[in-house]
This record gives sequence, structure tokens and C-alpha cells, in this order.
Amino acid sequence: MPVAVSNLQRRTRVSPERLRTVARRALAALGRADREVHVTVVDDRRIRALNTRYLGIRRATDVLAFDLAGPGPGRLWGEVIVSVETAARQARRLRVPLAAELDLLVVHGLLHLAGYDDHEPRRARRMHERAREILAGRSPRSIPARLWAGLLEA
Repeated sequence: MPVAVSNLQRRTRVSPERLRTVARRALAALGRADREVHVTVVDDRRIRALNTRYLGIRRATDVLAFDLAGPGPGRLWGEVIVSVETAARQARRLRVPLAAELDLLVVHGLLHLAGYDDHEPRRARRMHERAREILAGRSPRSIPARLWAGLLEA
């Protein structure tokens, strides 16, 4: 399960290997272990530009997911783009480690690629529970409880 990680910002140090590991875990949990994904870490300026161009939203968000799978056989599934600046603000607000927030956002983006939706409360709760299951596969104690409380506030 190839996972490419690109860090297009220089302000905040991130661990590409950690992001790759969490993406692989999510792909396996979603039954997509044979698919390829790209995880890209950007700043708010870049994610705002992508939001404006593709969604008509003129603001930064924490994560975007683009389905890149074409018709017919192929391994490329999609790209998950995470704003490390927005993630850092959310992590500070929730008092959780930035790395945990980034893990969650990568899984959240992959869940969107898998068809999960968080635009209505019932579906959002289902999506967040699935993210929790995937991340808890590592070690339930390693996931700050405040991270889940923050999800339910969103």
C-alpha cells in the first residue's frame, strides 16, 4: 500500500513516517490496502487557495480529500491535504499533541475518500466513531480523550 507524503510547508516540523504509518493503518482498516494515496501537508495560504479554487470556499480548513481514482483498474485512490497551521490551532484549543491531531485529520480525509460524510450530525457521529476505531487500533491510551470531545463539538 504505497503512501506518498509531501510536506510543502516549512514552518512546522512533521513526521512523514508517522503520517505514512497512520495512512497505511487506515487503508488496511478500510479494505483499501492495495490502493495508493498521497498525503500532503500545507499551510493555511495553500489550503485556502485550494478551497477557493475547487469548493468556492474562501477560507482555510483543516483537511481536504480529492478522489483521484480513474475509471478502470488502477491503484491511485486519492490525495489528502492537511493544513498544519489549522491543525496546530485545533490541537492548542483541545490541548492535544499536534501529532495526534494530524493523525486524526489524515484518517478523516481517507474516510471521506471511502464515502463517509460529516455534513449532518448522525453521519458525522458515524464517521468520527470509525476514525476512533481506526486510531484506537494503535493503542487506545495513546489517543487523548479531548481529541474526541473536540470532534463532537465540530
